[in-house]
Amino acid sequence: MEGGSGGTLSEVHQSARKLLLKCSDDLARLERLEHSTSTSAAVDSDLSFAVKKDINQIQSLCVDMDRLWRSVAAKPQRDLWKRKVEQIAEEAESLKQSLDKYNSRIQKRTREANERAELLRRVNGGSDHVLRIFDDDAQAMHSVRNSARELENANALGEAILSSIHGQRERLKSAHRKALDVLNTVGISNRVLRLIERRNRVDQWIKYAGMLLTVVFVLAIVLWRR
Repeated sequence: MEGGSGGTLSEVHQSARKLLLKCSDDLARLERLEHSTSTSAAVDSDLSFAVKKDINQIQSLCVDMDRLWRSVAAKPQRDLWKRKVEQIAEEAESLKQSLDKYNSRIQKRTREANERAELLRRVNGGSDHVLRIFDDDAQAMHSVRNSARELENANALGEAILSSIHGQRERLKSAHRKALDVLNTVGISNRVLRLIERRNRVDQWIKYAGMLLTVVFVLAIVLWRR
């Protein structure tokens, strides 16, 4: 039983096994070199191409063996060779998948390196644009700080005005109480007292309106200065 390469089934199987061991060793070497900084990309590429070539050769030998085991006369021997050939084919496929994953990682790293180089080129070429952005940000922060300072000053002014109004209110209350005491002492009528109380309520409304207008005026000044 000879294959297309001129060998028997046993010889073809032995050749395939040797190639499997060689591919496995070369693939392991590739994975070690993947993390080595002293190895050139050309060496990795050449070794990867050699592994791919050997895997293709193994798969070609599997085609020959698949044809040869079918011509074995004894069924037990035929079944045995079938399992051996399938095992060789499975190992070759596993090596192929490992090689594909390795090539995918290399392509991804190459793409990421190119993207980083392009990004650095853009950053170095557009340094003026970056500085201009930083300057705009600094001006914006300065404007925000100025606005915050103006708001704090306006708030302090408003608090001082309200404190003054509150003091005046307390003084008015005290004067009102003293006036009521005096009026009660001299016997002023209840009608006159009600008129005075109504006038006092009107004065309070005027006072509250004045406070509201003061706050609105302060806010208007702040907004205008911004």
